[in-house]
Amino acid sequence: MDAMLMLRTSVWLFVLTALGGLTMAGIRFAGQRNPPVWLSMVHGFAAGAGATLLAYAVATAAVPGTAKAALVLFLVAAAGGVLMALAYQWKQRLLPSWLVVVHALLAVLGFVLLLVAAFT
Repeated sequence: MDAMLMLRTSVWLFVLTALGGLTMAGIRFAGQRNPPVWLSMVHGFAAGAGATLLAYAVATAAVPGTAKAALVLFLVAAAGGVLMALAYQWKQRLLPSWLVVVHALLAVLGFVLLLVAAFT
């Protein structure tokens, strides 16, 4: 499979992920409640698909350094997502605002780097 096609497909998977993430952040910051678990799961599965495809591209093809940096940022953001799911949502505790913001900032930075890698 072509490296650029893999990167661009990964971009679209992360676009879907971001739509879910923005929805969940809106739910969290609009009131004192967590987003629904099903939405968190869909968000995580979409992110996992995008990260897996990106990791495959990084491991098997010549990709720009920005794609590799994006993968690292997405993996760190994923660790924050797992922490939110297991330490807070699973225990029905309110997600800390700072963790939601850090998770989002890491993901956005990773997304920008992936866009640069895929479309320049």
